[in-house]
Amino acid sequence: MSTATDRRRITKFRDGAREEVPDLIATEEPLVIEVDGQVVSTTMRTPGHDIELTLGWLVSEGVVTSPEDIATAAECFDRPNEDEESRLVRVTTRTGRAPQPRLTPTSSACGICGSDLVNRTLAESAWSLAEDTTTFELDLLLSLPDRLREAQRGFAGTGGSHAARIFARSGVALAVREDVGRHNAVDKVVGNALTAGLLPLRGHIIQVSGRASAELVHKAVRAGIPALAAVSAPSTLAVDLARAAGLTLIGFSRGDGCNVYSGEHRIT
Repeated sequence: MSTATDRRRITKFRDGAREEVPDLIATEEPLVIEVDGQVVSTTMRTPGHDIELTLGWLVSEGVVTSPEDIATAAECFDRPNEDEESRLVRVTTRTGRAPQPRLTPTSSACGICGSDLVNRTLAESAWSLAEDTTTFELDLLLSLPDRLREAQRGFAGTGGSHAARIFARSGVALAVREDVGRHNAVDKVVGNALTAGLLPLRGHIIQVSGRASAELVHKAVRAGIPALAAVSAPSTLAVDLARAAGLTLIGFSRGDGCNVYSGEHRIT
């Protein structure tokens, strides 16, 4: 059974001294996603919460929007003649909207590229963010990076994982999830919210570690989340997509300030 971390012996240099020591490292292994009998994706991820990851990914792909769309979802570990490290999540849907297969493995970095992402996101999203009039207090927003970091147990041990967490405007926090891929961490928390019947996540904000890519904005919009905050910078496509979708996008969010790239009307 795979775990989120593993140990490898390394050579450590400190203050001119050399030492051979075991080091805790974040695990990265392949996950195969099968939907309605068809393998549609292989992604590199940190093991754990694989069903949530898969369901969150299906939300971002426009396949499901509520728990009722899922007939079954199960982890399958018995895969004869397959790579022992590979794991499979098998989903049966009631929607019949199979995602476009990605038959070659994707990395733990972002997997969606192209300038057509803006049009695709706006055209296929189940909910409009324009209908969400939620406002967020600045003091709350500036507290979220520290609250996320305090919950990052994997990062504390390895320094090698990203994290995502969803917060209500009141400050109430939902589940935190970690992964070597920032987009996987977002899929996991969205999948968790889906199974709890919380989509669309109106009135919530998602705080992520690292930068804000266009794919993370896409996933937030697909989940009906009106605001996304990152501790680092967004990309140009992330800003353009956020402005087109009406999402509040925050970057360089720290305890003493932040940059707002779109949707500043939601911040009080």
